[in-house]
Amino acid sequence: MYYSRKRPVEDVPNELTAVWSCTDDNCKGWMRDNFALSVAPVCSLCQSEMVKSEKMLVAVVNTSPNQVKQ
Repeated sequence: MYYSRKRPVEDVPNELTAVWSCTDDNCKGWMRDNFALSVAPVCSLCQSEMVKSEKMLVAVVNTSPNQVKQ
Protein backbone atom coordinates (compact mmCIF):
# COMPACT_ATOMS: atom_id res chain seq x y z
CA MET A 1 0.00 0.00 0.00
CA TYR A 2 1.30 3.49 -0.92
CA TYR A 3 0.97 6.49 1.41
CA SER A 4 1.66 9.87 -0.10
CA ARG A 5 3.34 12.48 2.06
CA LYS A 6 1.44 15.22 0.30
CA ARG A 7 -1.34 16.66 2.35
CA PRO A 8 -4.41 18.31 0.91
CA VAL A 9 -4.03 22.04 0.32
CA GLU A 10 -5.84 24.05 2.97
CA ASP A 11 -8.22 26.80 2.00
CA VAL A 12 -6.58 29.97 3.32
CA PRO A 13 -9.09 32.78 3.86
CA ASN A 14 -8.57 36.09 2.06
CA GLU A 15 -9.76 39.36 3.53
CA LEU A 16 -9.72 43.03 2.61
CA THR A 17 -6.55 44.31 4.30
CA ALA A 18 -5.33 47.86 4.96
CA VAL A 19 -1.96 48.43 3.26
CA TRP A 20 0.47 51.25 2.51
CA SER A 21 1.24 51.60 -1.22
CA CYS A 22 4.12 53.52 -2.79
CA THR A 23 3.17 56.71 -4.65
CA ASP A 24 5.96 56.33 -7.26
CA ASP A 25 4.50 54.96 -10.52
CA ASN A 26 7.71 53.00 -11.26
CA CYS A 27 7.74 51.26 -7.86
CA LYS A 28 5.58 48.32 -6.82
CA GLY A 29 6.32 48.64 -3.09
CA TRP A 30 3.62 48.07 -0.48
CA MET A 31 3.32 46.80 3.10
CA ARG A 32 0.54 45.70 5.40
CA ASP A 33 -0.64 48.47 7.73
CA ASN A 34 -0.31 46.25 10.82
CA PHE A 35 3.36 45.54 9.96
CA ALA A 36 4.35 49.20 9.40
CA LEU A 37 6.93 50.50 11.87
CA SER A 38 5.73 54.12 11.76
CA VAL A 39 2.45 56.00 11.49
CA ALA A 40 3.36 57.36 8.02
CA PRO A 41 5.98 55.01 6.51
CA VAL A 42 8.21 55.67 3.50
CA CYS A 43 8.81 53.08 0.80
CA SER A 44 11.74 50.84 1.69
CA LEU A 45 12.50 50.29 -2.01
CA CYS A 46 12.61 53.87 -3.36
CA GLN A 47 12.16 56.14 -0.29
CA SER A 48 8.98 57.75 -1.71
CA GLU A 49 5.86 58.64 0.26
CA MET A 50 3.25 55.94 0.81
CA VAL A 51 -0.54 56.23 0.90
CA LYS A 52 -3.12 54.05 2.63
CA SER A 53 -5.16 51.72 0.45
CA GLU A 54 -6.66 48.22 0.59
CA LYS A 55 -5.84 44.87 -1.02
CA MET A 56 -7.42 41.43 -0.92
CA LEU A 57 -4.75 39.37 0.88
CA VAL A 58 -4.35 36.19 2.90
CA ALA A 59 -5.22 36.82 6.56
CA VAL A 60 -2.06 37.25 8.69
CA VAL A 61 -1.92 38.32 12.35
CA ASN A 62 0.98 40.41 13.68
CA THR A 63 1.80 39.29 17.23
CA SER A 64 4.96 41.40 17.61
CA PRO A 65 5.20 43.43 20.84
CA ASN A 66 6.84 46.23 18.77
CA GLN A 67 3.68 46.81 16.73
CA VAL A 68 2.71 50.50 16.44
CA LYS A 69 -0.52 51.22 18.32
CA GLN A 70 -2.81 53.73 16.62
